Amino acid sequence: MPRINISIRSQHLDLFDDSGKLIKRYPISSAKNGVGELNGSFCTPRGRHIIRAKIGAGQPLNTVFIERRPTGEVYSPKLASSSPGRDWILTRILWLSGCERGYNRMGKVDTMRRAIYIHGSPDTAQMGKPGSRGCIRMRNRDIVELFDLVPIRTSVEIQG
Repeated sequence: MPRINISIRSQHLDLFDDSGKLIKRYPISSAKNGVGELNGSFCTPRGRHIIRAKIGAGQPLNTVFIERRPTGEVYSPKLASSSPGRDWILTRILWLSGCERGYNRMGKVDTMRRAIYIHGSPDTAQMGKPGSRGCIRMRNRDIVELFDLVPIRTSVEIQG
């Protein structure tokens, strides 16, 4: 099974194949507030995770999601200007679940309950620099490619 390593320091996501060979490196944007596991912190959680669910298969690029459901909207600059400050979750969602009880799983540190995703973002969102509200943002074309390459239960290590 492939595996994913995310480096907060260098702001990239590496996808490895079954043998540990690097398949692809993608630029990302992690949380503007830095790393942390606590619910409500708007930080990116560290440690071992798995992809618990894949959401958005077959949706067009720039499909807008709220609470993991497509809204029927397609992101555009016009839509963005009518909704300033909106946290855009676009195109595909890889919903993460923590694997380390008490650190990123269960209680006040549960990654899945915090709704931490790897997801698409507007083309204007800067990659390579923290800017999200806790999630891992990717370019839309990159998240589509990654989504198609990884199965549910793929291991995701987030290194802070």
